[in-house]
Amino acid sequence: MSQSVTVYVPRETAAVSMGAQGVAEKISALGDVRIVRNGSWGMSWLEPLIEIDVNGQRIGYGPVTADDVDSLFAAGFLQGGDHALKLGPVADVPYLKNQERWTFRRCGLIDPLSVDDYRANGGFNGLETALNKGPEFVLDQIKASGLRGRGGAGFPTGIKWQTVADAAGEQKYITCNADEGDSGTFSDRILMESDPFTLIEGIIIAGFAVGASKGYVYLRSEYPLARRVFAEALSIAKNCGWLGNRIQGSGFDFDIDLHLGAGSYVCGEETAMLESLEGKAGLIRYKPPLPAIEGLFGKPTVVNNVVTLGSVPDIIALGAEAYASFGVGRSKGTLAFQLAGNIKQGGLVEKAFGLTLRELITDFGGGTASGRKIRAVQIGGPLGAYFADEHLDTPLDYEAFAKVGGMIGHGGIVVFDDTVDMAEQARFAMEFCAIESCGKCTPCRIGSVRGVEVIDRILANEDREENLNLLSELCDTMVDGSLCAMGGMTPFPVRSAVKYFPEDFKR
Repeated sequence: MSQSVTVYVPRETAAVSMGAQGVAEKISALGDVRIVRNGSWGMSWLEPLIEIDVNGQRIGYGPVTADDVDSLFAAGFLQGGDHALKLGPVADVPYLKNQERWTFRRCGLIDPLSVDDYRANGGFNGLETALNKGPEFVLDQIKASGLRGRGGAGFPTGIKWQTVADAAGEQKYITCNADEGDSGTFSDRILMESDPFTLIEGIIIAGFAVGASKGYVYLRSEYPLARRVFAEALSIAKNCGWLGNRIQGSGFDFDIDLHLGAGSYVCGEETAMLESLEGKAGLIRYKPPLPAIEGLFGKPTVVNNVVTLGSVPDIIALGAEAYASFGVGRSKGTLAFQLAGNIKQGGLVEKAFGLTLRELITDFGGGTASGRKIRAVQIGGPLGAYFADEHLDTPLDYEAFAKVGGMIGHGGIVVFDDTVDMAEQARFAMEFCAIESCGKCTPCRIGSVRGVEVIDRILANEDREENLNLLSELCDTMVDGSLCAMGGMTPFPVRSAVKYFPEDFKR
């Protein structure tokens, strides 16, 4: 009896939104095949990307619709036959081949809910190493790796973990901020849908290192598929002895709860997230005390984002030096940059720090989808500065970006062509802050409303110069007086728009 052909059809939000479910059903109906619902390689512009295992090599076709399936069968795609949608070996697609995959190396490769697949590709090796060598080894490796928070601030992860480990208290917590609300970001979602056990393993290792027995994942409610996949992964991990009491017979107990947010952007800030986890309104806390000292329920708490924790298992399994060999200066390792907006080849690109914005947008993104000239690029979410063409050769590392008044943040990159109105973008930044402010501090709550009004007067040519000066003073107040980055960073896109695109404010 001949063995059926293995066909990989992604079950990931971008692919599903483009009809992957219908493609899978039609392929299953027409052929004697084994269908694996894998995750995404991050090449979103090619979704649904279908792969066929031909003699151990995965041949890709995409983007495939249900209407294409008949012609694919006619072309013999189950044997790797030629077709207009054929991409060849997926590993050789330049977009993927030219990356440095670390955190996302299994995304697209494996069945996300198969522990056997995960183990066969190095999964849980980091946790086994940690359990064998002890908490101090883990802390030393994380510090030596140079891993910094991938949620935006870039704070050294090892220092944060060491602070929690040294803090007094029998109960400690690990919290994972998966409230991915920045514009143009989707790396957390792709990891949770494509390789959820990596995040689970990273959270457990963090708990082991600092002496915590409980973890919480705070997931945005707008990710229903990520919720289903991750919840199932938690159940599978528990049933297989990788989560819960006496993990793999080690004597270490750790459990993880999945908590859904309610759509508040400001709950992406660590203290507002902690308030929400405690069942309260998502309002910013005053600091100090820091969460590492008094966090969730007043206990020492690690707060990291998905990509930070997802980077941990292989750091422990492969060694800190291997991770630190990537990157430049103090920006060690890799980051998952996400290309969105007016971009020809949108998707996720995991690269070592140090390449330039222009290389990322041109070499991987293929330029604008419209074919027009790039005018502005926003990196770091809706609170990130706008970059003009003169800044596109800035190396992508934390310190280089800080020197030019920007931030890398979560790695989301939104591209605009020369039809964009930058004055409207500045107004949007203030309006976004007004809508999403938690309201706890006056500079953010009131300043953003006044900001919209001032920009409207500028655009109406009412005392333009006086109002531009007033806008500058208002931005100073928001930067200096806001309790958190919501109000403190809203001026970044506003000021950069005024500085680099002044003509849009003089119509």
